[in-house]
Amino acid sequence: MRKNRKKRNAIIWTIVAVLVIVFGYFSFVRPHQQAKRTVTVGIMSGDKNDENLWKSVAKTAKNKYNVTIKTKEFTDYNQPNKALQNGDVDLNAFQHKLFLKNWNQAHKTNIVSLGDTFITPIRVYSKKYKSIKDLPNGATIAVPNDATNESRALTVLKNAGLFTLKKGTKLATANSIASNPKNIKIKELAADQTARSLSNVDAAVVNTNYAQAAGINYKSAIFVEPINKDAKQWVNVIAVKKSDKNNELYKDVVKAYQTEKTKQFLKKHYGSAEIPAWNLNFNK
Repeated sequence: MRKNRKKRNAIIWTIVAVLVIVFGYFSFVRPHQQAKRTVTVGIMSGDKNDENLWKSVAKTAKNKYNVTIKTKEFTDYNQPNKALQNGDVDLNAFQHKLFLKNWNQAHKTNIVSLGDTFITPIRVYSKKYKSIKDLPNGATIAVPNDATNESRALTVLKNAGLFTLKKGTKLATANSIASNPKNIKIKELAADQTARSLSNVDAAVVNTNYAQAAGINYKSAIFVEPINKDAKQWVNVIAVKKSDKNNELYKDVVKAYQTEKTKQFLKKHYGSAEIPAWNLNFNK
């Protein structure tokens, strides 16, 4: 009888021990593991389509890689990289490669691209002419006056065959123009004023977001930035601190983004205004 009681007690204590282990796992270990599978991505606020895109990516990440993506929105372009550096976000997705390069140089940070997202080609518009080839001698073209966008705009005009730029030019300005057979005149304006200037100039190079804000259909452009080696620096990226570049969890977020589903989302909501960039050939 005593032997049976001891045996029964041993079984009871074994069951209790198992329950404690199971309870401990679900109470402490598993939640910790789940927390480790959560990634916070910093994005810019204001665009519903961008929010919905990341909801779509988050669904893929959860279903395919068991990664929970949370987004944190910012209103100032100076904030997402600071938040990444400080550990407030794990990744961010808002900047192109040249912006990132200039940021690292200016702030002595070590943030790197983990994967390409899309490129938004800059475009040339005109209310007077139907083709870039129709621009007359002495035509005045408005371009953004900030260093990055002005260089991009002048490079686009170079690619359109209007003039050449001096060899070795990195950040082009009007002074970087070399051969200018049509005597094109450059009018430098704040980026958000280029669209409004269209009535007063022969053409203007306008960033897509400002064209949209001004009600300009991007399909009406008389020239579109080509996908070539000059455009590679304008590809937007998912960025991470260099120390985290080999983190497999973060790589899963990139995989969740770079899908046919994302391509179709961009095509549906942006047409050719935003082009998936991870499989593009820029060596043309």
